[in-house]
Amino acid sequence: KQKEALLLLLDVGPSMHSVLPEIEKVCSLLVQKKLIYNKYDEVGIVLFGTEDTDNELTSEVGGYQHVVVLKDIKVVDGDIVEALQQLPRGKNDGDSSIYPFLYALTLMLVLDAVIVAMDMLIKKFGETNKGKKRMCLITNAQYPIKESYKGTKEEQVTTIAKQMTVHGMRMESIILRGKLSQDANKGIMDENDRLLNIFSKETSTRLLYVDNPISLFGALRTRNITPVTVFRGDIEFSPKLKIKVMVYKKTSEEKFPSLKKYSDKAPPNDKHATRDVKVDYEYKSSEDPDKVVPPDRRIKGYPYGPQIVPISSAEWEAVKFKPEKGVKLLGFTESNNVLRHHYMKDVYAFLPEPGNTKAMLALSALARAMKEMNKVAILRCVWRRGQSNVIIGVLTPNLSDRENIPDSFYLNVLPFAEDVREFQFPSFTNFPASWLPNELQLEAADNLIKTLDLAPHGQQEVLLPDFTPNPVLERFYRYLELKSKDPDAAVPPLDDTLKKITEPDGDLLLQNRAVIGSFCRSFELKGNPLKKSRRLLGGKRSFSSVDVEGNITAQPANLIENASVKVEKIGDLTPVQDFEALISRRDGPDWVVKAINEMKNKIFDLVEDSHEGDNYPKALECLVVLRKGCILEQEPKQFNDFLRHLCNFCREKKLNSFCDYLASEGLALIPKTEAIDSEVTDDEARSFLVKSESKVV
Repeated sequence: KQKEALLLLLDVGPSMHSVLPEIEKVCSLLVQKKLIYNKYDEVGIVLFGTEDTDNELTSEVGGYQHVVVLKDIKVVDGDIVEALQQLPRGKNDGDSSIYPFLYALTLMLVLDAVIVAMDMLIKKFGETNKGKKRMCLITNAQYPIKESYKGTKEEQVTTIAKQMTVHGMRMESIILRGKLSQDANKGIMDENDRLLNIFSKETSTRLLYVDNPISLFGALRTRNITPVTVFRGDIEFSPKLKIKVMVYKKTSEEKFPSLKKYSDKAPPNDKHATRDVKVDYEYKSSEDPDKVVPPDRRIKGYPYGPQIVPISSAEWEAVKFKPEKGVKLLGFTESNNVLRHHYMKDVYAFLPEPGNTKAMLALSALARAMKEMNKVAILRCVWRRGQSNVIIGVLTPNLSDRENIPDSFYLNVLPFAEDVREFQFPSFTNFPASWLPNELQLEAADNLIKTLDLAPHGQQEVLLPDFTPNPVLERFYRYLELKSKDPDAAVPPLDDTLKKITEPDGDLLLQNRAVIGSFCRSFELKGNPLKKSRRLLGGKRSFSSVDVEGNITAQPANLIENASVKVEKIGDLTPVQDFEALISRRDGPDWVVKAINEMKNKIFDLVEDSHEGDNYPKALECLVVLRKGCILEQEPKQFNDFLRHLCNFCREKKLNSFCDYLASEGLALIPKTEAIDSEVTDDEARSFLVKSESKVV
C-alpha cells in the first residue's frame, strides 16, 4: 500500500493562543498513532500567522510572508511529536493592541499557507502518490481572505482547489468556533465559510466546525482506515431480480494495538534483528509425564454430561455448516417491529456498484419506497465462501441529501434465539399504588432530564459519536509515547479534556444544582436494617425482635442490599440473609426459583426438627421473608400453595401447635391487594389459618 503524506497547516496567530494547547495534544496524538499503525507515513508541519517567515517560495518568488515550514515532509518520528508538543507562539498571548498586524494577517494567510503546502507536496512527490497526499487546515477563520490580483476570491479559491484535484491532493478544514474563538465579524466568517466550502466540494473532503476541546479531538481523524469491502455481489430479491452492491463496515470497535513478545537477547545496535519470540508447545501424557504426545495422537474432546466425547478434525469439518455465499431478501416488515436493543455487533453500509447506473436507480427506488412506507427489509447474509455462520440482519434505508452521493442502506445484525438474554424484573404495574411515584416526583424527574439534556434546543449536541474519542485508547497512546522516551515513566493522570468524556460536566451540574437537589429530596432513601432473632439463656428463643404486625403484611424489604454477596445456597446459620442475597442475584434466570425452593425446604426442616416449638420463631422468620420475596418477584401462588401444603403437613405429622403459632402471630396468605397475580381475596387470606385451626380442633 502507498504511504500517506500529510501536511498539517496550523494557525498559530494570537487569536489562536487560547486553544493551541489542545491543538498540540491532538496533533501530537495523530503522529503517535502513525508511529504505531503507519510507521512509514510521512508528515510535515506548516505554520501561518507567525511573526517570522521561513519557506522556499518566499526566497524563490517573493511574498508568502508570516508562513513558516516548521518540519519538512519526512517519515514520522519522535522529533515531529516533540515539535507538535511545543508549537511556537507570538511574543504576546493575544493582545491585539501590541501586534495588530498579526490579527489582520491571520486568515489572509490561509491561501498563502495552502499554496506553500501544495508546493512542498509537488516538489516531494511530483505526479506520484496520488490520492495519498493530504492537507489538514486548523484555524478559526475569523479574518478576511485577501483580495486576488486577478478575478474574485471565489475564482481564486476554485483555481487552487482544481489544482489540488489535478495533483491528487485533498484538504480537510477544521474551523474552531463557539467557546474556542473570540467574537468576530459574522459577515467575514460567513464569507470565509463559503470560500473554505469550495475546497471541501472540489476535493471531496470534510469541512468541520468544532466548539469545544472534545470535538476537536474527534474532528481530526488521527487514524485513517482504508475502507475494504466485506461483500461484492448481488442482493437477491428473487431468482430474476438482483441488484449489484458493495458492502462495507460502517462501524467497527477499535481495539488496543496488539502487544507482542520481543526478545532482548539480540544486540541493541543490530538494526536487522527481528527480536521475535517463537513459542513451542509440548503435550505430555498424564500417565507418563516424560512422554511427548505427537499431533497424530491428540484429539479434541467436548463435555457431554459426565463423559467427554472425542471429535476428530475431519469429523468437526464435516459437521460444520457451510452455507452458500450471497445476500438474499427474506421479506419486509414495519420498522417499529424491529427493536433497537436487538441490534448486534457492527453496522454495514450497502452501496450500489460504482459506475452501475441501473444499480444506483434500482437501489434508490427501493430505499425511497421503503422510507415512504416506513418499512425495513430482513436479509440473510453470507459474506464469503466457506463462512461457517449465517447473519440475519435488518436493512434500513439511508437517503442522501447530496447530488453526488447515491442513496444507500445500513444493515444491523439481529440476534437468534440463543443470543437473546432475558432478565426477570418485576413490573411496576403490579406494585401497590403506594410504591408508585407521585406527581411531584415525576415532575422532579422531568426537570432533571431537561436540564441535563445533551442536545438542548438550538444548540449543538454534546458528545456526538463522530467527534468523541475513546478516552481509554487515547490515554494508552500517550503513555506509550512517554514510555518510548523513558522506560521508567509513571502512568500520568487522565487528561482534563478526556476527563470531560468520562465524568459529568462540572459547570452543567453547578448551574443546575437546585434541580438536582430537588430531585434528591423527592426520592429520600431510608435504611432498612435486617432484624435477627435473639437466643436467650437456657436454650429458649424469644421472638420479641420481630415486629409481627409490621413485618408479616408490610411492603417487601429492599432485597437488593445483599446482591453483592455471592451466596450460592441457603445455610443453617443465617437463612434469612442467605435467601435475600440469593433472590437478589441477577446473573442468571434460575436464582429466584432456587431461592424459593431452598427456603421451602429449610422451613420444612425447621418445623420437623423442632422440639417443643423451639424452632417455631425461626421458621416464622423464614416464612415472613419468603412471603416478601414472593410478593416482590410476583410469585404469590408459590407462597400460597406452600403455606397450604405446610399446614397439611403439620396436621399429618401432628404438629398442630405450629399452625396455632402462625395463627396467633397473624401470618396470612398473599391476597390480590398485595400481589395482582394472586387469586386469593382479602377475606380468604385472613380466614385461612383460622379455618385450618378449626379443622385441626
